[in-house]
Amino acid sequence: FFFQAEDGIRDSSVTGVQTCALPISPAVMDAARRDVADARRRLSAGVRNGDATIAWQAALAALSARGRFGVRLGLERSLALLAELGSPERDVRGALVAGTNGKGSVVALVSAALRAHGLRHATTPKPHLVSYRERVMLDGRPLAPLPFARAVDRALSAADAIEGDVGPATEFELLVGAVFEALRADSVQTAIVEVGLGGRLDATHAWDGGVAVVTNIGLDHQQYLGETTTAIATEKAAIIMPGNIAVTGIGSDEASLAVIRSRAESVGAPLVIARPGATRSRGRAGLEVELEGYGSVAVALIGAHQAENAAVAAATIDALRLAGIVDVSSASVRAGFAAARWPGRLELIEHPFGRGDARDLLLDGAHNPAGATALAAALKDPHLTLHGEGEATLILAAMADKDVAGVCAALATVPLLRVARVLCTSVGDARSLPVDALLSIVRAAGLGTHAEVCPEPATAMQRAADSSGPVIVAGSLYLVGAVREALLRAGAVPDDGSLDPQVDRGMSGSAQ
Repeated sequence: FFFQAEDGIRDSSVTGVQTCALPISPAVMDAARRDVADARRRLSAGVRNGDATIAWQAALAALSARGRFGVRLGLERSLALLAELGSPERDVRGALVAGTNGKGSVVALVSAALRAHGLRHATTPKPHLVSYRERVMLDGRPLAPLPFARAVDRALSAADAIEGDVGPATEFELLVGAVFEALRADSVQTAIVEVGLGGRLDATHAWDGGVAVVTNIGLDHQQYLGETTTAIATEKAAIIMPGNIAVTGIGSDEASLAVIRSRAESVGAPLVIARPGATRSRGRAGLEVELEGYGSVAVALIGAHQAENAAVAAATIDALRLAGIVDVSSASVRAGFAAARWPGRLELIEHPFGRGDARDLLLDGAHNPAGATALAAALKDPHLTLHGEGEATLILAAMADKDVAGVCAALATVPLLRVARVLCTSVGDARSLPVDALLSIVRAAGLGTHAEVCPEPATAMQRAADSSGPVIVAGSLYLVGAVREALLRAGAVPDDGSLDPQVDRGMSGSAQ
């Protein structure tokens, strides 16, 4: 059993498995197996008795324990697991969406249009913010606890059956099996699936929905995908399969676009290059963008970069129609895009602290330099005014394996943030950058006039509540998720079905 090494061997076959020489210790594996077995007993009992809370908690524990089996890219286990489940993915058609940034926004926009047209469908956003159940969304709502637990239980049984032939399935491979098992159980036949990592060897690539989308290409996850954008483009382009209609939003990166073109031509897939037309900011209301075949369309998502995502989403909807999967009217596209939501990504929340004060909270993951640049551009938009009196507060956390200096440098270009108070915190994950290291990077970047350490997100939110200026939370989707969960529990944002009662993700306290 192996973790993935930065210089792991790349198998050229589509079902190749990347491995390396960093074995998981026998003690870790034994402990993980014991935890999985214990969770399985509780999960089976909960499902058998119809106890949603016990079954859900046990399913979460089993998935978490499986996570300690490591990351091993490749399709062999995913294909075997789906086959053992009876190939539920074969009854589902839709779009598989890859790319460095913008995947989630494209999925959210397409889903909003499908909902506006009344079409039943699933989406699989990653990562989740509050509940693991968000990784299987039915018509915009997380799958309920008991159906999710049933699907995980069946996926675990299938994983046990195939382990002797292909080895132990990882957490993400189990999730992919559980997703399609859940869709079969609920008779859902249309899905917009977000790729997890890369594309060629990602577990989601075991499914071919008929439409393949590559939003854009940038540098991220280089230890898995390669050190150049062309190498990364090659990994992501591999999701384009014979018989597909392909869509991409790659614009000025001619080298990456050439890779996508070459892949599409080699498998005989027609390729649509989606580019937005004239764009006008609507500030807090989002933007207006000219889209081919639709004219001027209002998009509720904030940020100029959403024009590119809207163009890709519209082209994806057109591709779904051409592939004979779903037919969405222009009116539904307009209505959906105008009402679209993408929690935690430039999400503007008014009156977040429950006192009726006229100030805003802006949530945005911004976990890599490209994302931070998009956040910075939005904050520089003269049409976007954040409500609040006095200096802004930036709550920041980051994962140690990210380009944190690049993120801070991008944020430091924003006048509002150069004079902000910066609260450096950590979500407590093993990958989190220590707060003292984050503080040093913040100061070196010239971000904020005053920076300090807050050990926990709850403490940072309490300190922010004591000020009167706008609050921005950024640097990690794990941080955004922790803050959003606290807001949900405090009733500061509408219930979206993502709260798991009695499941504590580690952030105590309210947003007050």
